[in-house]
Amino acid sequence: MKKFFILIPVYNDWKSLFKLLNEINLVITPIKNIEFNCIIINDASTTEHHNMQIPSNIRTIKLINMSKNKGHARCNAFGIRHLSKLEDYDYVILMDGDGEDKPEELKLLVDKALLKTNVSIVAKRIKRSEGFFFQFLYQLHKIITFVFTGKNINFGNYSCLTKNDVKILSTKESLWSSFSGTVKYHIKNLDFINSIRGLRYFGPSKMSLINLVIHSISIIAVFKRIVFLRSVILIIIFSYLSSTIPTVAATFQILLVVFNLFVYLVSLRENKESFENSEANEKSSTTYTH
Repeated sequence: MKKFFILIPVYNDWKSLFKLLNEINLVITPIKNIEFNCIIINDASTTEHHNMQIPSNIRTIKLINMSKNKGHARCNAFGIRHLSKLEDYDYVILMDGDGEDKPEELKLLVDKALLKTNVSIVAKRIKRSEGFFFQFLYQLHKIITFVFTGKNINFGNYSCLTKNDVKILSTKESLWSSFSGTVKYHIKNLDFINSIRGLRYFGPSKMSLINLVIHSISIIAVFKRIVFLRSVILIIIFSYLSSTIPTVAATFQILLVVFNLFVYLVSLRENKESFENSEANEKSSTTYTH
């Protein structure tokens, strides 16, 4: 029997988490001969949850409480590192806890993972549910990422990782800053399912525009050496064009320098020591079972 762990970070939004767990329970009901477990990373929430009710088709739920709030990405990094030290699992599924990673697509991930043995599966976003402004920014992010890294990173956290890939990722300090960037850089063999980004269960996203930009740059920063080399090539090209279009060439050269400085500063989030010592932030844990 294959064993799956579903990793979900949460910060205050317990209502969404409990709804998600119930939705997951419904989706996995017809799936036979597979054991599902959940690990919930409580990112130092300031609101308390009510008694955890474990759905019938989920064997165990482990709630890990963190002492200090570290953010969504670092909860996932901690969770992957935590799971890498366990032996009794086959796959790890990462999900956001707010409903944007649609639980009805969970079966597609599981089916593809079982079909493509030893290959991690990502949820490729073919459609988003946000407004025009956010979708415009997302497309701009994809273009900039492709230009400077040569990679088409069209997935987020929603994915199903093999045990071997979990162990690989658990050693990469860039995971402390960006999940999707680290997966794309270090996991060479990936497959995908088509995914439609869902809507939050309750209320709008609390991510500010600044945090959205940092999130975007943190993905690109995983490829900082490639970004630097491509930027140097572009600066040289604009140098040759400076006699023809001096103002435009100079402007783009300045922008490239500023962009690389920003990428470097964001890359400092990839702190190996903090990542390796992330267990020190664990406050307590409780395992719920039937």
